[in-house]
Amino acid sequence: MKLRFTKMQGAGNDFVMLNGVTQRIDLSRDQLRRLADRRFGVGADQILLVEPASRGDVDFRYRIFNSDGGEVEQCGNGARCFVRFVRDQGLTDKNAIRVETLSGIIEPRLAKSGEVTVDMGTPAFDFARVPFDSSGLEPRREQDDLLWPLDVETGTRWISVLSIGNPHAVQLVDDVDGAPVVTEGPLIESHRRFPQRVNAGYMQVVDRQRIRLRVWERGAGETLACGTGACAAAVAGIRRGHLTSPVSVSARGGTLAIEWSGGPVWMTGPASTVFEGEFDL
Repeated sequence: MKLRFTKMQGAGNDFVMLNGVTQRIDLSRDQLRRLADRRFGVGADQILLVEPASRGDVDFRYRIFNSDGGEVEQCGNGARCFVRFVRDQGLTDKNAIRVETLSGIIEPRLAKSGEVTVDMGTPAFDFARVPFDSSGLEPRREQDDLLWPLDVETGTRWISVLSIGNPHAVQLVDDVDGAPVVTEGPLIESHRRFPQRVNAGYMQVVDRQRIRLRVWERGAGETLACGTGACAAAVAGIRRGHLTSPVSVSARGGTLAIEWSGGPVWMTGPASTVFEGEFDL
């Protein structure tokens, strides 16, 4: 089976884009893993599948698979690439589209500059929606946020817990370059208090409108950028009183602009095509 694909990236977060509108695509978890493998496949943090809308008030359905083959709810950098992809594929001539995801409807918009702005929805702090098991824990308040103690092998980490479509645990660090992302991130990702696993964010505050960020993503490991992670970190920093919107988030692969004033989170950043090809499954 020959599968046409487009390789794209947004701030270094890279994706295999698949057009499921003009062809039927139904891949097994093993096939998804093989496609995402950086040695035996195309290589990507996530695989993004564009499908026809299943309801009348949206333009497309958008499915997201991590490199381990598991399907997840949301991907901010992928949403920006999504807009460029459907435009380049001739699937729409709209600059603003409504897209159905597992976590709800998003509305990405392509600007004249080539950057894409996405309404990422309203952050969720309800632990049933994250989900997060806080039983037996005593939080400490920091401004408008509650920090929760999370015990891992490396010690107790005080985290902000929220969902931006995906679950996030955000902690503040003095130096993001020296943060134990690779060693501690997997422990937080699979912590028993997060029954659906979690993305572990490490945030360094530069000033009131700039942060540096690294994220260990569930099912993908550390990525060069994480769109929902950038949104979660900015929201957590604002609630904790460290930041003021808009916030510039510098990841290892690029910079994202995040705006939040208590309602939906708006994310703006780049999206570009790397190459196109055909993969033999």
